[in-house]
Amino acid sequence: MIRITDILDKINDYYPDADIDIVNRAYVYSAKVHEGQVRLSGEPYLSHPLEVANILSDMHLDTTSIACGLLHDVVEDTHATIEDIQDRFGEEVAKIIAGVTKISKLSLNTVQARQAENLRRMILAMADDLRVILIKLADRLHNTRTLHFHQSENKKSKIAQETLDIYAPIAARLGIYWIKRELEEISFYFNQPEEYEWIKNLVSKDQIQRDHYVETVKKVIGEKMQEANLPVRIYGRYKQFYSIYQKMLSQDLSFEEIYDIIAFRIIMDTIPQCYEALGIIHANWRPVPTKFKDYIGFPKPNGYKTLHTTVIGPYGERMEVQIRTKEMDRVANSGIAAHWSYKEGKITDKESLSNFEWLQNLVENHKDNYGDPDEFLENVRIDLFPAEVYVFTPNGDVKNLPKGATPIDFAYLIHTEVGHQCTGAKVNGRLVPLQYELKTGDIVEIITTKGHQPSKDWLTYVKTGKARSRIRQWIKRQEKERSLTLGREMCEKAFRKYRLNFHEKLNSPEMQNIANEFNFKTIDDLIANVGYGKITPLQLIRRLKEGQKPRKEETLIDRFISRRRDKKKRDEQGVVVDGMDDILIRFGQCCQPVPGDPITGYITHGSGVTVHRKGCVNAIKMNPEREIKVEWKQDAIGSFPVKLKCRAKDRQGLLAEITSVISQADANIIDVQLESQPNKTVTGYFTITVANLTHLDNVMAKLKKVDTIQEIRRL
Repeated sequence: MIRITDILDKINDYYPDADIDIVNRAYVYSAKVHEGQVRLSGEPYLSHPLEVANILSDMHLDTTSIACGLLHDVVEDTHATIEDIQDRFGEEVAKIIAGVTKISKLSLNTVQARQAENLRRMILAMADDLRVILIKLADRLHNTRTLHFHQSENKKSKIAQETLDIYAPIAARLGIYWIKRELEEISFYFNQPEEYEWIKNLVSKDQIQRDHYVETVKKVIGEKMQEANLPVRIYGRYKQFYSIYQKMLSQDLSFEEIYDIIAFRIIMDTIPQCYEALGIIHANWRPVPTKFKDYIGFPKPNGYKTLHTTVIGPYGERMEVQIRTKEMDRVANSGIAAHWSYKEGKITDKESLSNFEWLQNLVENHKDNYGDPDEFLENVRIDLFPAEVYVFTPNGDVKNLPKGATPIDFAYLIHTEVGHQCTGAKVNGRLVPLQYELKTGDIVEIITTKGHQPSKDWLTYVKTGKARSRIRQWIKRQEKERSLTLGREMCEKAFRKYRLNFHEKLNSPEMQNIANEFNFKTIDDLIANVGYGKITPLQLIRRLKEGQKPRKEETLIDRFISRRRDKKKRDEQGVVVDGMDDILIRFGQCCQPVPGDPITGYITHGSGVTVHRKGCVNAIKMNPEREIKVEWKQDAIGSFPVKLKCRAKDRQGLLAEITSVISQADANIIDVQLESQPNKTVTGYFTITVANLTHLDNVMAKLKKVDTIQEIRRL
């Protein structure tokens, strides 16, 4: 069993000035709360946290991380609480332990191939501090190393598969390849023991010849580099058993067809020497086309840098060669942990951290905090997937949604009918409003009521396109049904005036012809558009009586048209509706558009076209089927009301000065409301009339110059 003194010696080696008091205190506390507990191996339970701390010290992490390694499972496996940890070790340690405990409690029993990536992302997103992930990886590594102590073969296989699906890819994502490789090899052995032994036998079959081959090639490469006066270290390595097996499966290859079972790694001092060594390799052995990759010029997202090439080697066989510097070799093995290593209290490589493109969001606000690892780690929070949250169904399945998504979005993600019938939601067992923003790790349960229908208000807070489109489809369908009923009533009434039987004509060939001429597929679509107000019953009657084709000018409801309005009044409206200027117009009182504002129009029953500013909340809620194109006339003339909010320090003569400024700006005040506040400020609501947006901007600019006015804005 590893001893605490061994761990402390390692810390002193890589950071002599480290404050190891927190590590000593964590060891004493962990030993106390775990007293009497034993592992399956028969060893005291304390051996596990010591091994985890030892792995973290091998990664040269800070003393806080190592202390957390000693404490990582005390909340889960003993009577200790997060509050106890915070009282004894501070908020930072408590926060990390809480994160590790939260991930440990995740139910991974339902892992399937399609869910593995979501679970990996969720684990990353749930961690408030990257050290949570590193501690969890160290914990999983030691548990995997002791997997043989489990009695159940099924349990071994299940843990091994979980490790391959979740934890090995996370280690790769963080660039910690030595942990990835060990997790994969041990898990492969327990998950597929027959395949493991098969690959092992194939690799060891010609072991003596391969070892001789490795030594010979290393010697030849070394001589070539020595001739060029290049200092070099050369390593030959065997490909992982798991990696060989995966390659055989994915590329449908036999063992004999895998050429890179042995690879050579050349370590140089500088980057120019790497490229010089590459030139020597290619000059002596013919490179294989398409098998060269320059990861120094174009690093992998996790910061991996190496030159990869495959050549026809000294014995006429394909030979894989990797060329990198010492620092690149360190990063290739330790990944993100390499940038947090202590070296005289400094981060060892400031520049290389910037190569982790996927970590840019983490460090953008802390670019100058590279001095001490504690300072850097204290500020860095993982946010790899800022646009997504990962939540559980009650059955344990993982679903991903955009950030800000609500239970309504979740319901529609499950099924359209679940969304339509949603009447409530429980998150983590507690009832929440439907506007509640879901958070990563939430367990969401939807409450449905048969026969319930969606609300238009849902459109104001749903985030997913699926939920939005399904709600709009339902609204459109309901609007069509209502408009169809209204259209029939309007037609029946109008047809009676002209002594026509609407029900006789409804399904006649003549009515279908009229529908075709209006470009509708069915008669129901035609009648529904009468209800929408886009066609009038009079147009149908004229077509039936006279056979006259509808003119383009008659495509909007006639009752919206004021046919005898004089030109002056039309000009005063200043709005053209879909190319026509004789439509009954109203301006929305909610947003009060003025010439110059971007606008849109909506047909309303019996009230003509209502004009709103684009983006108006009330306009967004309206049925898109009723939307119609409107635009301001170039020579729009008139007075348009606008409501302004003014906040100012109260003083004598303030109102008189404000009204004077508005009057001098050629604007008219039609309403004033004043509210005095206890803090000697006054809030005023002024409704004024202006000619256009430029006029309004001019009025507001002059008001801002009035002494004591703190805020002036348009409502």
